[in-house]
Amino acid sequence: MRMAACCLLLTALAVGPLVQSIHAEDPKMVYAASANSKFVNFPGLPTCMTGSAQNGDPMHGGAVLLVKATPTCAVPWHWHTANEQLMVVSGQGKAEMKDGSPVMLRSGDYLSLPGKGVHQFTCVAACTMFISTDGAFDIHYVNASGKEISPDEALKKTLKAKAPAKKAPKEMKDMKM
Repeated sequence: MRMAACCLLLTALAVGPLVQSIHAEDPKMVYAASANSKFVNFPGLPTCMTGSAQNGDPMHGGAVLLVKATPTCAVPWHWHTANEQLMVVSGQGKAEMKDGSPVMLRSGDYLSLPGKGVHQFTCVAACTMFISTDGAFDIHYVNASGKEISPDEALKKTLKAKAPAKKAPKEMKDMKM
Protein backbone atom coordinates (compact mmCIF):
# COMPACT_ATOMS: atom_id res chain seq x y z
CA MET A 1 0.00 0.00 0.00
CA ARG A 2 2.83 2.34 0.88
CA MET A 3 4.52 1.60 -2.48
CA ALA A 4 1.34 2.48 -4.38
CA ALA A 5 1.02 5.78 -2.48
CA CYS A 6 4.67 6.66 -3.32
CA CYS A 7 4.09 5.88 -7.01
CA LEU A 8 0.94 8.00 -7.04
CA LEU A 9 2.78 10.88 -5.39
CA LEU A 10 5.71 10.67 -7.85
CA THR A 11 3.30 10.57 -10.79
CA ALA A 12 1.46 13.63 -9.48
CA LEU A 13 4.75 15.49 -9.04
CA ALA A 14 5.87 14.60 -12.56
CA VAL A 15 2.55 15.25 -14.35
CA GLY A 16 1.44 18.25 -12.27
CA PRO A 17 3.76 20.83 -13.85
CA LEU A 18 2.85 19.56 -17.32
CA VAL A 19 -0.88 19.98 -16.64
CA GLN A 20 -0.27 23.42 -15.13
CA SER A 21 1.73 24.56 -18.19
CA ILE A 22 -1.04 23.42 -20.53
CA HIS A 23 -3.63 25.37 -18.54
CA ALA A 24 -1.26 28.33 -18.10
CA GLU A 25 -1.28 29.00 -21.86
CA ASP A 26 -3.93 31.56 -22.64
CA PRO A 27 -6.08 29.96 -25.33
CA LYS A 28 -6.96 32.83 -27.64
CA MET A 29 -8.34 32.87 -31.13
CA VAL A 30 -5.74 33.96 -33.68
CA TYR A 31 -6.99 35.94 -36.67
CA ALA A 32 -4.72 37.05 -39.47
CA ALA A 33 -6.26 38.86 -42.44
CA SER A 34 -4.36 37.99 -45.60
CA ALA A 35 -5.01 41.52 -46.88
CA ASN A 36 -2.89 42.86 -43.99
CA SER A 37 -0.08 40.33 -44.39
CA LYS A 38 3.40 41.68 -45.06
CA PHE A 39 5.08 39.32 -47.52
CA VAL A 40 8.87 39.04 -47.37
CA ASN A 41 11.56 36.81 -48.79
CA PHE A 42 12.63 34.14 -46.33
CA PRO A 43 16.37 33.50 -45.97
CA GLY A 44 17.48 30.50 -48.01
CA LEU A 45 14.39 30.34 -50.21
CA PRO A 46 14.15 31.44 -53.84
CA THR A 47 13.20 35.11 -54.32
CA CYS A 48 10.20 34.03 -56.45
CA MET A 49 8.60 32.87 -53.18
CA THR A 50 7.47 35.23 -50.42
CA GLY A 51 5.74 34.57 -47.15
CA SER A 52 4.14 36.02 -44.08
CA ALA A 53 4.00 34.44 -40.62
CA GLN A 54 0.32 34.18 -39.68
CA ASN A 55 0.88 32.52 -36.31
CA GLY A 56 4.01 31.71 -34.32
CA ASP A 57 7.63 32.53 -35.03
CA PRO A 58 9.14 30.34 -37.77
CA MET A 59 12.66 31.09 -36.56
CA HIS A 60 12.06 29.71 -33.07
CA GLY A 61 9.23 27.18 -33.17
CA GLY A 62 6.11 25.95 -34.84
CA ALA A 63 4.41 28.42 -37.14
CA VAL A 64 1.79 28.88 -39.83
CA LEU A 65 3.02 30.73 -42.91
CA LEU A 66 1.03 32.18 -45.79
CA VAL A 67 3.22 31.75 -48.87
CA LYS A 68 2.95 33.05 -52.42
CA ALA A 69 5.04 31.94 -55.39
CA THR A 70 5.20 32.92 -59.03
CA PRO A 71 4.62 30.46 -61.89
CA THR A 72 7.61 28.10 -62.39
CA CYS A 73 9.04 29.04 -58.99
CA ALA A 74 10.97 25.99 -57.79
CA VAL A 75 12.40 25.01 -54.43
CA PRO A 76 14.98 22.33 -55.35
CA TRP A 77 15.62 19.12 -53.41
CA HIS A 78 15.72 19.87 -49.69
CA TRP A 79 14.54 18.77 -46.25
CA HIS A 80 13.39 20.41 -43.02
CA THR A 81 14.02 19.29 -39.45
CA ALA A 82 10.35 19.79 -38.53
CA ASN A 83 7.31 18.13 -40.07
CA GLU A 84 5.66 20.29 -42.72
CA GLN A 85 2.03 20.52 -43.74
CA LEU A 86 1.07 22.33 -46.92
CA MET A 87 -2.46 23.44 -47.88
CA VAL A 88 -3.02 25.00 -51.31
CA VAL A 89 -5.29 28.04 -51.34
CA SER A 90 -5.00 28.84 -55.04
CA GLY A 91 -2.90 27.93 -58.04
CA GLN A 92 -1.23 24.68 -58.86
CA GLY A 93 1.99 23.04 -57.76
CA LYS A 94 3.98 19.86 -58.05
CA ALA A 95 5.58 18.16 -55.04
CA GLU A 96 7.85 15.15 -55.03
CA MET A 97 9.54 13.12 -52.33
CA LYS A 98 12.88 11.49 -53.12
CA ASP A 99 12.20 8.00 -54.49
CA GLY A 100 8.50 8.80 -54.75
CA SER A 101 6.05 9.77 -57.45
CA PRO A 102 5.24 13.45 -58.00
CA VAL A 103 1.82 14.74 -56.97
CA MET A 104 -0.03 17.64 -58.54
CA LEU A 105 -1.58 19.96 -55.97
CA ARG A 106 -4.53 22.19 -56.70
CA SER A 107 -6.70 24.59 -54.72
CA GLY A 108 -7.94 22.87 -51.58
CA ASP A 109 -5.34 20.07 -51.61
CA TYR A 110 -3.32 19.05 -48.55
CA LEU A 111 0.15 17.54 -48.27
CA SER A 112 2.00 16.28 -45.19
CA LEU A 113 5.79 15.94 -45.39
CA PRO A 114 7.79 14.23 -42.65
CA GLY A 115 10.73 15.97 -41.02
CA LYS A 116 14.01 15.13 -42.76
CA GLY A 117 12.12 13.79 -45.78
CA VAL A 118 13.90 15.00 -48.92
CA HIS A 119 11.46 16.69 -51.31
CA GLN A 120 11.11 19.43 -53.93
CA PHE A 121 8.30 21.76 -54.91
CA THR A 122 7.46 23.74 -58.05
CA CYS A 123 4.60 26.16 -58.61
CA VAL A 124 3.12 25.28 -61.97
CA ALA A 125 0.74 28.25 -61.85
CA ALA A 126 0.97 31.15 -59.40
CA CYS A 127 0.50 29.57 -55.96
CA THR A 128 -0.83 30.71 -52.63
CA MET A 129 -0.60 28.20 -49.80
CA PHE A 130 -0.42 27.78 -46.07
CA ILE A 131 2.60 25.97 -44.68
CA SER A 132 2.45 24.77 -41.10
CA THR A 133 5.49 23.46 -39.23
CA ASP A 134 5.68 21.85 -35.81
CA GLY A 135 9.14 23.29 -35.16
CA ALA A 136 11.46 26.05 -36.32
CA PHE A 137 11.49 26.45 -40.10
CA ASP A 138 14.88 25.52 -41.51
CA ILE A 139 15.86 24.36 -44.97
CA HIS A 140 18.69 22.02 -45.95
CA TYR A 141 19.35 21.67 -49.68
CA VAL A 142 20.86 18.50 -51.12
CA ASN A 143 22.49 17.63 -54.43
CA ALA A 144 21.63 14.67 -56.68
CA SER A 145 23.63 12.28 -54.48
CA GLY A 146 21.88 13.50 -51.30
CA LYS A 147 24.86 15.47 -49.94
CA GLU A 148 23.93 18.75 -48.23
CA ILE A 149 24.80 21.88 -50.23
CA SER A 150 24.54 25.60 -49.52
CA PRO A 151 21.41 27.56 -50.43
CA ASP A 152 23.51 29.64 -52.85
CA GLU A 153 24.66 26.53 -54.67
CA ALA A 154 21.16 25.01 -54.78
CA LEU A 155 19.43 28.19 -55.90
CA LYS A 156 22.13 29.09 -58.43
CA LYS A 157 21.00 26.11 -60.51
CA THR A 158 17.37 27.24 -60.51
CA LEU A 159 18.35 30.78 -61.47
CA LYS A 160 20.37 29.51 -64.43
CA ALA A 161 17.46 27.38 -65.56
CA LYS A 162 15.17 30.42 -65.52
CA ALA A 163 17.63 32.89 -67.06
CA PRO A 164 16.23 34.56 -70.19
CA ALA A 165 17.73 33.51 -73.48
CA LYS A 166 20.54 35.75 -74.65
CA LYS A 167 19.71 38.08 -77.48
CA ALA A 168 21.15 37.15 -80.81
CA PRO A 169 23.92 39.41 -82.08
CA LYS A 170 22.75 42.18 -84.42
CA GLU A 171 24.42 40.50 -87.39
CA MET A 172 22.30 37.40 -86.88
CA LYS A 173 19.10 39.44 -86.68
CA ASP A 174 19.80 41.00 -90.04
CA MET A 175 20.41 37.66 -91.75
CA LYS A 176 17.65 36.36 -93.98
CA MET A 177 16.94 32.70 -94.03
